Amino acid sequence: MEVKLLSGALGAEVSGIDLTDSSDENFNKINELLLEHKVIFFRDQPLTSEQQVLLAKKFGPLETHAYVKGLENFPEIVRIKKAPEEKHQWGETWHTDVSYNPKPTKVIILKSVKIPPVGGDTMFSNMETAYDTLSDEMKEKIKGKKAVHSSLGAEAFVKKYKEMEGNGNLDEYSNIHPIVRVHPETGNKILYVNSMYTKQIIDMDKDESDKILKELFLHQERLDFTCRFKWTENAVAIWDNRSTQHQGLTDFFPNRGLGFERVMDRIAIEGDHPQ
Repeated sequence: MEVKLLSGALGAEVSGIDLTDSSDENFNKINELLLEHKVIFFRDQPLTSEQQVLLAKKFGPLETHAYVKGLENFPEIVRIKKAPEEKHQWGETWHTDVSYNPKPTKVIILKSVKIPPVGGDTMFSNMETAYDTLSDEMKEKIKGKKAVHSSLGAEAFVKKYKEMEGNGNLDEYSNIHPIVRVHPETGNKILYVNSMYTKQIIDMDKDESDKILKELFLHQERLDFTCRFKWTENAVAIWDNRSTQHQGLTDFFPNRGLGFERVMDRIAIEGDHPQ
């Protein structure tokens, strides 16, 4: 096994592990690497949908997406598609997946199906480091505080993405989570807000809440917290959704006539109630 770091903040590209090996020994290696690096990448892993599901189940119960229809025979897998003529794609701003759920996603496994010849990288950011580097004054302001996370409704996931098919659910969800959560396996503190879903700090004047959240969001965008992965076909990313944020870069269309398709298969593992 070889492990190549992508940055000093998080992320590692791993070779010498076969993701189709469903043994406990192999899974334990993967999970240890994940807890250490927070996001791990594997190339040349032509997993079938069935094999991707089997790998995901090693981490725990699987989720189905609240708004988007999964694959016909594998409803837990969401096929994320950007058509060549579309200028936007899913997840193109910093976020933590489904933080609006009562039990937000634990781990995500994303496999490339079709990638553009240029662009389309994914960036990840370390939210443990984001917390650790806050000023003492800010840490005191958010100590013990909670915030509302909203799902924004179904339109946010399907309306402007013509290749993404809704499952008929139109309800909007909100849940309240600690601004600073503790990782259930490592005990590390995590700055658990994100600009896509976090709307307001509980028991705080809205103007003050907006000011603090804006400052936290800007802090989370620091590039020294990040790593960046360039996709190849049959590459797999596994990330800890509890302690990271991510965004997919839509840099394969704007202003240059680059009309390319991008197709990825996403599967998510149910998490716990943030504490």
